[in-house]
Amino acid sequence: MKTLLVLITVCLLYPIIGYGQDIDHYKQLAEKETNMTAKLVAMDSVLSKSYMRDDDVFIDYSIRYIDLAKAIDSIEWAAKKAMNVQYTLTSKKNDPGKAIALINGVLAHKYKIKDSFLIGGLFLKRGGAHFRVDLEEAIEDYTLAIENFAETDSVYIADAYMFRGQANSTLGSFVKATEDFDTAYRYFEDLQDYEYMLHAQQGNIIMYGMNGFYEKAKEERDELIEKLIELGLTQYLATEYYNQSLDFKKMGDPVSQLESLIKARKSYSDSLRDTTTLLAIQSKFAEYYSTHDQLDLAEKYIDSIDENYKRIKNDMFATLNYTSAKANYLKANNDYTGALRYARLKLENAKRLGSEDENLESYQLLSEIYAKMGDYKSSLDYKDKYIRIKDSLYDSSNVNSLAYYQTLLETEKKEKALVEKTSSLQLLEKDNESFKKVVAFSSVATILFFGLILLYRNRQELKYNKIRQERFSQELIVSQEEERKRISKDLHDSLGQQLLLIKNKVLATGDESTKKMVDNAIDEVRTISRDLHPFQLQEMGITKAIEHTLTKIDENTTVFISADIENIDNLFTPEQEVNIYRIVQESLNNIIKHAKAEASRVSVKKLADSITISIRDNGIGFDFSEKYQDVKSLGLKTLLERTKFLNGQMKVQSKINNGTTIEFQFPVS
Repeated sequence: MKTLLVLITVCLLYPIIGYGQDIDHYKQLAEKETNMTAKLVAMDSVLSKSYMRDDDVFIDYSIRYIDLAKAIDSIEWAAKKAMNVQYTLTSKKNDPGKAIALINGVLAHKYKIKDSFLIGGLFLKRGGAHFRVDLEEAIEDYTLAIENFAETDSVYIADAYMFRGQANSTLGSFVKATEDFDTAYRYFEDLQDYEYMLHAQQGNIIMYGMNGFYEKAKEERDELIEKLIELGLTQYLATEYYNQSLDFKKMGDPVSQLESLIKARKSYSDSLRDTTTLLAIQSKFAEYYSTHDQLDLAEKYIDSIDENYKRIKNDMFATLNYTSAKANYLKANNDYTGALRYARLKLENAKRLGSEDENLESYQLLSEIYAKMGDYKSSLDYKDKYIRIKDSLYDSSNVNSLAYYQTLLETEKKEKALVEKTSSLQLLEKDNESFKKVVAFSSVATILFFGLILLYRNRQELKYNKIRQERFSQELIVSQEEERKRISKDLHDSLGQQLLLIKNKVLATGDESTKKMVDNAIDEVRTISRDLHPFQLQEMGITKAIEHTLTKIDENTTVFISADIENIDNLFTPEQEVNIYRIVQESLNNIIKHAKAEASRVSVKKLADSITISIRDNGIGFDFSEKYQDVKSLGLKTLLERTKFLNGQMKVQSKINNGTTIEFQFPVS
């Protein structure tokens, strides 16, 4: 029995003892050997024995091997070891700078490397290290990798496209990222590498979230999670649930956000040894509980991330999550000085990495902290920076603009229907006038008494018809604005996802002429969509919205615009503000389209019980009576109907070749 126990003990300990004896043996050989080639062989044995067992030994001997290989001009051997050690340095030791330096030392001799796999691989690995510190450099490295790999290296080309897509995604370059993910997906599909096909699909899901298509992102992510479970790839579930929690946060759904974080933590396995993902999850828990006044729970997670961060503090993404959690926690505990320090660190690292989303969060966080400290000027400065970046991200996302295209076709149809209804009303009015004359003359020819009665009745009918016409026209205006608002919302929420896919497929074809047509369509659609519903009113108020419109016209047309605008905010209801904004907008559009003017002046004056809007141009002028009676000319009629809707007055002064002045006066209730 004792002999059996001894044998079992020896069997259990042999791998450990054997490993120690083997690696020590090869270490001694490496030290004693004078033949350089034999020395490299001994070092290679140390590396194979220490890989995934002793990271410090593996890194130390990798560096020695690389230096010796370069010294004896075996650059390709050095390249292989530099590629192998990058992951350990970057991901396990969180020292991407050292990995970059090692690879740079080998790339300095790249002209001696004939193997395309090695040259492309060096750029690919350096891109992985740069990903942690500088996304622009990472993108450049991935591009160089794609250019240097041969067609036979297709699996690595696919990796380069996917990693470049992730870098572009983090930087906010949505179109480029989508192109890269689609290309990577096709490569992996050809290789029948289903696991990495799912990674490429994950990249596109992140694109949906970044563009605001949260429902589409969740739908695709739910399908991806099912596939991961079906294929047994449960090690990726924590990341998917974590990303879903970020989308729920942007959607303003804290309950679902917390549920997804809990799923992420349950899905995370300590066996993965992915401290960066674990710290990200813990940091978001700390932020959530800090912002929801559950400081005891927040403190628990803060203690955890403090401990984990010590091991990965060179990781840029870990630093961003760590500083964000600390700043929010300290802010919730009224330690504004400490919160400010961590928020500034977050901003500094966000700028270094080049992540627009992280910059956005940093500016918002700093604005909130300064507001708590009572420094409202600094708070407002950071709020302005936050708004500028948010607007920039919105404007740069061409895919969002393209999403309006299809629905605008429906809008044009509805506009035509409204024109036809208005024309029918005008014809009805003319018929009534003709009928009145016939009845009047007939009555005079027969019996004056009956003629007077019929004339009176006809006048009353005309009056009621006019009232009905005005009411119907005003209802049309209200209906039109409501329909525009609904369509604007449907464009974003319903059709945006489908049109994004169309955009991606068009760009993926590489057809430059079609791409140019799409770009032109995007520009045109953006202009139309901004006019579809005046969202500026909600964000800036009526005064700033008018000023913004004038600035856009001044910048994008040959008409010189001058203005004298007083503040008229909060004087009218939202519905009235929309009509005032439309009046100014339509008047200026008429000048641009018809007046052939070189300059225009807009004046908005606030009086005691009314406001006056004057719009003057030096164009060719027109005959008001002739223009108003023209059935095809709806511009003046629409302006007049909107003015009546506001119980205001409209005056038009125009002479041929002598410019036009249109003045509106609206009572203030």
